[in-house]
Amino acid sequence: MTAQAAPTLIIVSGMSGSGKSVALNTLEDLGFYCVDNLPAELLPDFVRNVTRDEGAAPQKLAVGIDVRNRNTDLSNIPEWLSAVGALGLDPRLVFFDTADAGLLKRYADTRRRHPLSHLGLALADAISLERQVLKPLRQIADAVIDTSDLNVHQLRRQVITQFGLTTDDSLSLLFESFAYRRGVPPDADFVFDARVLPNPHWHPQLRPLSGRDESVRAFLETQEDVCAYVAQVQQFLDSWLPRLRSDTRSYVTVAFGCTGGRHRSVYLAERLAEHCRANDWGEVAVYHRELD
Repeated sequence: MTAQAAPTLIIVSGMSGSGKSVALNTLEDLGFYCVDNLPAELLPDFVRNVTRDEGAAPQKLAVGIDVRNRNTDLSNIPEWLSAVGALGLDPRLVFFDTADAGLLKRYADTRRRHPLSHLGLALADAISLERQVLKPLRQIADAVIDTSDLNVHQLRRQVITQFGLTTDDSLSLLFESFAYRRGVPPDADFVFDARVLPNPHWHPQLRPLSGRDESVRAFLETQEDVCAYVAQVQQFLDSWLPRLRSDTRSYVTVAFGCTGGRHRSVYLAERLAEHCRANDWGEVAVYHRELD
């Protein structure tokens, strides 16, 4: 009887804002069992637990470990990796990095808080401290990926090729939702305006929800205009995606915009992503700019 191959373990680390979430989402789309923000000292116990049942154990694991590991000395990471190796796995650590100027711009664009902002530091100082804390991880990384000049598609491709996860020439499709008041995504190949459709925002029970919620989806799918819109966009994509794939295109971004970027555009991005997955048009990802 042939012995079962040891599970694959990829450890995702790096600077906050460098694309770690995109990387983990990419791995999850490719069938990895992903856990983000795992306390580093629990890595051996985590691997031991998820691989305990050989028959049902996932064969592809990915773990996010970064500066959110508070009160943990990350210089001990080689010890924990050795413990994982003793369990029969060969973990690979990939570190995502971005130049300080790029990180400052991304935080300004998203208006998110840095994980070390609780220390009362200015953003530039928080980034500097984060580099210091993560230095032990960067030094032993099997690969360092600089995402300073990468868009979401390019980052996904980098992850896939870095670990040899696919060798085909399929399209990488990104369905993105956005709010027009914050501008159209600059890297969008196709932009569809959903502001002409009925708006769930005007229904008090739906207003706090998003297009990912079932009640919002159910409301939109009862609207004749929404059904016609979806059908026509599906027909457009079915007609042109094969031509793009044969024209040496590696990635395409399809963006849907509405007023607030929460309901109609989110629903459409999810709905069309489902359609393309069902028709095997390539690697499909969804990004909701105003939600994510």
